[in-house]
Amino acid sequence: MKRQRLLCLLLLPLLALLPSRETAPALAPTPTGYLALTFDDSPNGAATERLLDGLAARGAHATFFVIGEQIEGQEALLRRMADEGHQIGNHTFTHRRLDNSGAVGRHELERTEELLAATLGGAGYWVRPPWGFASAETLREAATPLVHWSLDTEDWKTRDADKVARLIIDHAQDGDVVLLHDCYESSVDAALAAIDALSARGFAFVTVEELFERMGVAPETGCFYCRPDRLREVR
Repeated sequence: MKRQRLLCLLLLPLLALLPSRETAPALAPTPTGYLALTFDDSPNGAATERLLDGLAARGAHATFFVIGEQIEGQEALLRRMADEGHQIGNHTFTHRRLDNSGAVGRHELERTEELLAATLGGAGYWVRPPWGFASAETLREAATPLVHWSLDTEDWKTRDADKVARLIIDHAQDGDVVLLHDCYESSVDAALAAIDALSARGFAFVTVEELFERMGVAPETGCFYCRPDRLREVR
């Protein structure tokens, strides 16, 4: 017995020199690409809530372009968007076209900007013109970047979750800005299905502002972007 104890004592220093079997935690893989899902005509009650639940469960971020007249009564939903890391933008007060709208268009943007500031604080909410219509005058007067899109799902037309999801999955490329609407349940289903499929391929889902940062592009006031590396021309 004494001999066994002595042997153990002699082995202890040697055991301490052996490499540990504990392994370092695995590093998260670097994304193979970044996409910005954008949702127009927001917020929309239960549909938007379900979308936010799905995004949170997947660790994905998105951008919501808000119609000012829909904010009243949905302030808590708007605050949830911001609190969960999503970008919020200005989509006018009544979904009015901004091309050749003059003072009326400016007022539409100002009213929504004021409501967003009152609800969330801050200023300079990026603008998406309704239907993507803007004029050279709109750009000259803009106080923020304007956001178009590089992949139009036409979800408002088909309202088919499978078709919309397949379009995103088959055609989205690194750096794309994808157009959707969170007022349709089919679009919510399509967005979440596309996130699942493309995340498995290594894509990460970020806000439009984050997409600019990832691509190393400094956004400029009054520029109309289809995606960070592509401008939309207007006359």
